[in-house]
Amino acid sequence: MSSTITTKGGVEIFYKDWGPKDATPIVFHHGWPLSADDWDNQMLFFLSKGFRVIAHDRRGHGRSTQTDSGNEMDTYAADVQELTDHLDLKGAIHVGHSTGGGEVAHYVARAKAGRVAKAVLIGAVPPIMLKTPANPGGLPLEVFDGFRNALAANRAQFYLDVPSGPFYGYNRAGAKVDQGVIWNWWRQGMMGGAKAHYDCIKAFSETDFTEDLKKIAVPTLVMHGEDDQIVPIADSALLSAKLLKNGTLKTYKGLPHGMCTTHPQVVNPDLLAFIKG
Repeated sequence: MSSTITTKGGVEIFYKDWGPKDATPIVFHHGWPLSADDWDNQMLFFLSKGFRVIAHDRRGHGRSTQTDSGNEMDTYAADVQELTDHLDLKGAIHVGHSTGGGEVAHYVARAKAGRVAKAVLIGAVPPIMLKTPANPGGLPLEVFDGFRNALAANRAQFYLDVPSGPFYGYNRAGAKVDQGVIWNWWRQGMMGGAKAHYDCIKAFSETDFTEDLKKIAVPTLVMHGEDDQIVPIADSALLSAKLLKNGTLKTYKGLPHGMCTTHPQVVNPDLLAFIKG
């Protein structure tokens, strides 16, 4: 089934909740500027394995309210807390991709006792994407200004260019381009609100998750494609794994940022092994 909750601030958050309500819950957190639909493959796979699978559309994304405020990590995490309280999830596994990985880190570091059993960060933005004096390996602000400018100028074209090129590695020599995947990325992106997506660029690039990562005590799997052109591995997964108390790093030679979609046959069994381990 799918449904919505209304947060204390009056924002409707859309979510899907499939499978037996007494099964171990897996909560999926999508990347920018997508929706819960980005997890179709993983949700069907884990549903077939007997899990309860849940995915929400972040505020301003997908079918949730097109908010003009609260499009930052503190509010995203608070929305997740309201959703997990509403569903009364206990011992959940939280899986986040890209921006969703930042949301997972921010939420899990603040979660009520007993709510979270494990976490997974896939192609995730922590510790911090932006280049700063403390983070010299990050990407310069001009990169993210470029995203903002492209979104404001022609969001529809920008949302074709990203999946057609770096997101899925379709710009690499010999890549097998899947047109349906590109259109589905575009469809999800265009469902959301331009203002929320614009604001979210700052949220995913400038939020420093270092202290969140240090606070997380539950077992955490960090998965990252070595050919990730959106969130370069050297300044993300390799640093995050060192900051986590109980982290495991798994990298994938040649795989792109969107590897959950392009290589589910690789990603899903590894996720299952970690969840069951």
